[in-house]
Amino acid sequence: MKRLIFLSVLIFFSYKAVAFTDVSAEEFKKLMKGSNVIILDVRTPEEYEKDGHIKGANLIPVQLFRYIYLPGLRDKTVLVYCRSGNRSVSASRILEQMGIKKVYNLKGGILEWKSKNFPVEYGWK
Repeated sequence: MKRLIFLSVLIFFSYKAVAFTDVSAEEFKKLMKGSNVIILDVRTPEEYEKDGHIKGANLIPVQLFRYIYLPGLRDKTVLVYCRSGNRSVSASRILEQMGIKKVYNLKGGILEWKSKNFPVEYGWK
């Protein structure tokens, strides 16, 4: 019985801890038009340059998230993406632990974005 209660509590808190929102490429694009929006690309510099990136995206590889402090993002809408949507889930969780309330993850990553023929930029601009 104790094991069942512990498992139930663990599932409840795990579910509540995931408050960021997964969004489609279409919804991500709509959110980009809002005010006070920051776009974070959490891939590697090589991916950012060679595979393309969303215009206006700030590159911060997810591997660096544990070592940086981003106080200016607390009052912003933060849009996060990676290649396929996996690393950006990790980044979204870390952002929430930092106290950022409005975090949106691009479900399917830039692969989904490109499949909709939405624009990308290449290289460093």
